[in-house]
Amino acid sequence: MAEPQKKDALQRLKVLIDSSTPIIVMETVEEVRAVRMVRAACSALNLAAFEWSVATGLLRCGSSVGEVITGGSYDFAPHGGQDSLEQNAKALYNSREPAAMLANLEGISIEAAFILKDLHRHMDDPVVIRRLRDVGQRFATNRKTIVLTAPKIEIPPELRSLVEFFELPLPDRQRLRQIIDETLVRVAKTHTLQRKMDNQGFDVVAENLRGLTEEEADRAISQALVTRYALCPEIITDVLEAKKALLKRSEMVEFVEASDSMANVGGLENLKHWLTQRRGAWEDSAREFGLEPPHGVIILGVQGCGKSLCARAVAGEWKLPLVKFDTSAVYDKYIGETEKRIRKVFQVAEGLAPCVLWIDELEKVFAGSGPDSASADAGVSSRLLASFLSWMQDRKSPVFVAATCNNVTVLPPELIRKGRFDELFFVDLPNQAERKQIFSIQLTKRKRNPAEFDLEKVAAAAKGYSGAEIDAAVQGALYAAYSENKQVTTQSLIDALAQTVPLSITRAEEIAALREWARTRAVPAAARDVASATA
Repeated sequence: MAEPQKKDALQRLKVLIDSSTPIIVMETVEEVRAVRMVRAACSALNLAAFEWSVATGLLRCGSSVGEVITGGSYDFAPHGGQDSLEQNAKALYNSREPAAMLANLEGISIEAAFILKDLHRHMDDPVVIRRLRDVGQRFATNRKTIVLTAPKIEIPPELRSLVEFFELPLPDRQRLRQIIDETLVRVAKTHTLQRKMDNQGFDVVAENLRGLTEEEADRAISQALVTRYALCPEIITDVLEAKKALLKRSEMVEFVEASDSMANVGGLENLKHWLTQRRGAWEDSAREFGLEPPHGVIILGVQGCGKSLCARAVAGEWKLPLVKFDTSAVYDKYIGETEKRIRKVFQVAEGLAPCVLWIDELEKVFAGSGPDSASADAGVSSRLLASFLSWMQDRKSPVFVAATCNNVTVLPPELIRKGRFDELFFVDLPNQAERKQIFSIQLTKRKRNPAEFDLEKVAAAAKGYSGAEIDAAVQGALYAAYSENKQVTTQSLIDALAQTVPLSITRAEEIAALREWARTRAVPAAARDVASATA
């Protein structure tokens, strides 16, 4: 990571260790990086550092498996010549079994940090929990700390008062550029690489790696280099595809191709104008002008009227990465795990900043966060909402949240107030002018010339139809024409429309209620003169 970010993280870790925090939990897949950071903190604090795993037992940091030490009290000097090197080559006797290792920790008299790897695998043992608690309580009054590292750790209730969590930050652009250089040197030792890319290309590669951990970034660039045997422009795309695959495996966020722009959206002039005004507001020049990056929008409206398309089009219009938040994957059966998962989503989004975070159907995430949620889900929804609100209010990174919603009435009022989201837009069923635009866009998309159709007539026939229903009708007309070996005509479009009962009829009461709610509470996404036209 770059120097300021690295110093901030290292400084916090040093404070935790130096203040005798009994147990520090580092939930990360980057075990090597975590150990390296703890070692650096201990070196700066003049403390010894030990590592434990069930395979090696307890070792002084930097040592390998060797002879065992058979005593009970050990007074290692934090630094020192040949004696230290000899001691470093020895493992503590009877320290492979977790319970025995924890019992032995109480006999070590020196000030130190003890890195315990994958201890979570043994935390269903009541003896391990009891001894870990005893050691933690003893360490709280001494300059000693236990550091637990694992990809995922569930902390039992007995230990929660002794624990502090420490998160490894994602690397920023400067650190990613360093990783590219380091990987290049390493790969070049075993492969002959042709250099066909300038420094600007390297900056683009670093940009495409944002949001990944250091190990993931190293792996992505290594695979791209070995595949191409060259530093060429093609590795820019290779790295981006690798990042998409890595983020998808996280099961909480998905990197989405933002190929749409607002030109692919018919109508909605108010929303388009609002977005145009805020284009580039995350750049340094905007900050110097006195602007803050926009927080986000909620796009409310009738189903099938282009809310999700708008959310995707924002990223395409602004040329920003688009990350989709998988609302179903964030929930976990274990208490506290859901909150950790959403914090991970925020961390990834901030690592990608500036970017657009797309949350589809917002009401499904926070609808159960009312005062009675504790009886329904042990308060998970309420805590999830609190985490989200805090992040929306306090975040500094330019992450624009584009949220869609079908039923805003079930959302908690604190979520939709100004300061969290910048604006609430209402997308109604398209009017005559907007329907003409939608037909023109859909016909052009399917290699047809809109000028060959009577758009005024088909738009009038599509009164009360949503954008999705118009899209389906155009596809239906194409299928019918293809099967009969004919060309699509204005009449065939009208016939396809007649075969569908629109949502405006089947859900008329709900749409009327939604319109009434939005009339005084939301900004119409369509321009007022257009919105007042015949719908």
